[in-house]
Amino acid sequence: MASTITSPVSADDRVSARSLAARLLSRPEIGSLVGAAVILVFFLIAAPPFRDINNTGTILYQAALIGVMTVPVSLLMIGGEFDLSAGVAVTTSGLTAGLIAYQLSLNVWVGVVIALALSLTIGAFNGWLLMRTGLPSFLVTLGTFFILQGLNIAVTRLTSGAVASNSISDMDGFSTAKAVFASEFKVGGVTIKIIVVWWIAFVAIAAWMLLRTQIGNWIFAVGGDAAAARAVGVPVKKVKIGLFMAVGFFAWFTGMQLLFVQNGVVQSGEGVGKEFLYIIAAVVGGCLLTGGYGSVIGGAIGALIFSMVQLGVVYAGWNPDWFRAFLGAMLLLATIVNLVVKKQAEAR
Repeated sequence: MASTITSPVSADDRVSARSLAARLLSRPEIGSLVGAAVILVFFLIAAPPFRDINNTGTILYQAALIGVMTVPVSLLMIGGEFDLSAGVAVTTSGLTAGLIAYQLSLNVWVGVVIALALSLTIGAFNGWLLMRTGLPSFLVTLGTFFILQGLNIAVTRLTSGAVASNSISDMDGFSTAKAVFASEFKVGGVTIKIIVVWWIAFVAIAAWMLLRTQIGNWIFAVGGDAAAARAVGVPVKKVKIGLFMAVGFFAWFTGMQLLFVQNGVVQSGEGVGKEFLYIIAAVVGGCLLTGGYGSVIGGAIGALIFSMVQLGVVYAGWNPDWFRAFLGAMLLLATIVNLVVKKQAEAR
């Protein structure tokens, strides 16, 4: 009887399993995670107050103030766009809620809802104008930045006679709104601001959407090559307008936190320059300036790095003037690391 000899089937390289190290190196947030670990160890050694568990709440709070806005900014950058009006849009939202509630003697929640509608409208306008004109988002949102900055100061001075909104701390609805946006609680003796909880929830939802849903695939597609994405049926216009509206929503949320944590008063000149912090946190977290690549979780780690460095410098007793120089160096280093990680991921 003739015997049948079966030759072994070689594995297809396209479906072969990758090692754990290869999978980790392909993640855009791996560089920021390593950086965060190094910075944590450094300041634990160099700044004794950094080791105090009671300061953990402060570090997380400072990270959340940047991190909440880093969520939509990261998504927008992955989608290939920027929003330079994000910082002043936060102030616009807070001022709108406060001024409307005070000037019209309304329940604070009415002002909050109107501010939400305005913030979403600003985001939709940015996205619509971008898609309508084909101009770079840098120019479109830079124009919006100056418009909002001027309106914040002019309208506030016109209605309140000062450069800050009138206090609404004694008005109906203030206490309940403050409980939602600016309350705090203790965990093991550490004071945790409610915005930290919101931040973690926002990051988890956005990361799930980006990695597990069709919308997430669309965001990567329009950031990588909008023309190719449109050719295969991706609704590029809706995706980009939606991303700018997401920035508007989070600007509203951060503006409400700003309003209620300051007892119902917002300075009209606040927010200028914050947009760069959001972008830096996103870039440090693995988002490429060219779009199509990045991570929401990485952006959260970038915000945490920002907070640890900012407070670590203070806790160590060093001259805070050096912080900005470090921030610029960190941006350049993160950009280089992100490019290397992306090339390694593509090669693998």
